[in-house]
Amino acid sequence: MPETAITYVGGPTAILEYAGLTIVTDPTFDPPMTYTEPGSSTLVKTHGPAVPRLDLPPVDLVLLSHHAHRDNLDYEGLELIASGVPTLSTMQAANDLFGGSVVGLDSWEQYTVGDVTITAVPALHGPVGSEPLVGPVTGFVLQAPGAPLVYVSGDNASLPLVKQILEHFGGFDIALLFAGAARVPAIDGPLTLTSTDAFEAARILGVTYVVGLHTEHWQHFSETRAQLEAAFADTGLLVSTPAGERVVLVE
Repeated sequence: MPETAITYVGGPTAILEYAGLTIVTDPTFDPPMTYTEPGSSTLVKTHGPAVPRLDLPPVDLVLLSHHAHRDNLDYEGLELIASGVPTLSTMQAANDLFGGSVVGLDSWEQYTVGDVTITAVPALHGPVGSEPLVGPVTGFVLQAPGAPLVYVSGDNASLPLVKQILEHFGGFDIALLFAGAARVPAIDGPLTLTSTDAFEAARILGVTYVVGLHTEHWQHFSETRAQLEAAFADTGLLVSTPAGERVVLVE
């Protein structure tokens, strides 16, 4: 079985090598800029990607937790999807993003690429009741023969849903957790996992490795990478992922 490896790009974006596939999570490849759109909070991106879109290796699949917010899908990310790369996301994303490459999945629905089965799993982008403001979001679970079981949280802030996912699949090996406790003025509560909730999610799932994403490069992330590291101190679970460097998780 090929190595499972991760290259952190920035924000929620990483290149995951899994069972022979090259997978990109929530593609954000724009330079620093400010995004102001009608009906949305102003979002400020402070750093560009460690790997520019044009320098990506051939991408087999994009896992897009949701499409409505620029910190999960920016303009360069849209260019990647427009190139025809198969993209798994919510049903709303499939309806809103033109082109035949975006596949919308309901929770627990599966999609297969090669030997890899990807299951869409429930996610809640903020406190209960925030759904009308933030829209639908999804997480993903990756399975393949002889490969680790991987959870990609997307912008999920709900630990009860993490427990539900565990009950459905059993113990996990690797979790890509979107942390940073993102906050916007219109919603009273974090839109993604806090650092302590990320640690609790890892404990619930029983994982061996955690890849922390969504903690840097945007002003509305209220908790930092340093706070995430502090929450995982002395556990050996949180993988060091210097930006732009390929890190092998499982050989």
